Amino acid sequence: MVGVSGGADSLTLIKLLNGPLLFVPKPEFIIAVYVDLGFEGVNGNQSQCLVKYFQEEGYAHHIEKTNIGPLAHSDYNRKASPCFLCSRLRRKRLFELARDYRCNKLALAHNKDDVIETLLLNIFFARQISTMVPYQTYFKGEFNLIRPLAYIEESLLKRFAKEAQLPVLESPCPTAENSKRKYIKDLLKQLEIDHRGLKENIFKSMKHVKPDHLLVK
Repeated sequence: MVGVSGGADSLTLIKLLNGPLLFVPKPEFIIAVYVDLGFEGVNGNQSQCLVKYFQEEGYAHHIEKTNIGPLAHSDYNRKASPCFLCSRLRRKRLFELARDYRCNKLALAHNKDDVIETLLLNIFFARQISTMVPYQTYFKGEFNLIRPLAYIEESLLKRFAKEAQLPVLESPCPTAENSKRKYIKDLLKQLEIDHRGLKENIFKSMKHVKPDHLLVK
């Protein structure tokens, strides 16, 4: 099962997985799943665009209607930011659908930039040193969550999506441009201008951790 948001990354991932795979066996069954977050007047049109594209390409697909977006932006959410609850509920629904379709692997399209940004997000706002990893197991091995694009830069994926003329959609979230992730992304962009190679240094630092020089118990 491939989680498709309509962005360049996830559309690239579903296209690559359905194409000729040179180094790994092709999965027996691939299904693209789009979780409609329920933003009024936006998600419906996006769902239709994706359905049309999936049908043209011959991809098995599932559109899941939810109210996750409005719920995350309502008083029900006690967090300052809607992002945490939205992400958690969307991930939960993807796992439920994976169980329904008997898929033991859930592929998400997080890229190298996402890994770096998440590291800084967790340090700045969650007081922990952690990030996304390319492979994780959930529920005692029932599901494997994979991120095949974790070592690929976002700019390369966007270029591929443009050249392949993929129907990339804008994020329907009303707070996407004011999120903490956007703040980190903009910060890294400026730092990369001032210090070329800084993002690569941050990425490589995650493979050179020295616990003896950290304040750990």
